[in-house]
Amino acid sequence: MKLKTKRLILREINGKDIRDIQKNINNLDVSKWLLVVPYPYTLKDARWWVDQCLKEYKSKERKKYNFGIELKEERKIIGGIGLDKVDKFQGTASVGYWLGEDYWKQRYGSEALNEILKFAFNKLKLRRVGAGVFAGNPSSGKLLEKFGAKLEGTKRKGARCKADGKIKDELIYGLLKEEWREN
Repeated sequence: MKLKTKRLILREINGKDIRDIQKNINNLDVSKWLLVVPYPYTLKDARWWVDQCLKEYKSKERKKYNFGIELKEERKIIGGIGLDKVDKFQGTASVGYWLGEDYWKQRYGSEALNEILKFAFNKLKLRRVGAGVFAGNPSSGKLLEKFGAKLEGTKRKGARCKADGKIKDELIYGLLKEEWREN
């Protein structure tokens, strides 16, 4: 499955992407904002994650849609984005995303999030997409708000980050289909 934008291809990852994934996420400035990503992030970690994605791609009742973010111009993975906890009966899912630091502040995050939200609301027919953002990561919250997401609350000391081991507050965002603003 592929989703295309002007500069990006959101696509299912494969074994050829392992080195690009590891290179871009093996950075504490990236991984400290992600719940389950260890630091350092090894090739073994990347291989494990790719294997998990490959298993999920074959599932008939998919609960996850993980995509690599490929920069068309470089033809390599620069980040990842996906929907997790997809519940078609409830019409809900959670979204998560990351970009390698070399690709920050170039609107790739906006472009990828816009496309995954289109997929969630138009293709999967979901009614709500949620996201958890660690406090101290204002860029991620602003990105969600740009598309109409609302800050719904804070889970105080809600999660321990695997990369740095710190217990962090988690800001909870929600976006309803009728609030969604395509960008």
